[in-house]
Amino acid sequence: MERSTAGWRTSSYSAGQGGNCVELAHVPGVVAVRDSKKPDGPVLLIERHEFRRITATIKGY
Repeated sequence: MERSTAGWRTSSYSAGQGGNCVELAHVPGVVAVRDSKKPDGPVLLIERHEFRRITATIKGY
């Protein structure tokens, strides 16, 4: 996965003020997740169907 061309997006709720934010990028077949404070740090790759399940669970709280 090429980080520089991944098209990372930060949540609109972060308001560009840093803090505890994650960034997401759509990569073929997966969703990439990274810490916005450490863009060169590790990247978590989650299959799209699993990511949908995770976000649906979070929205249920």
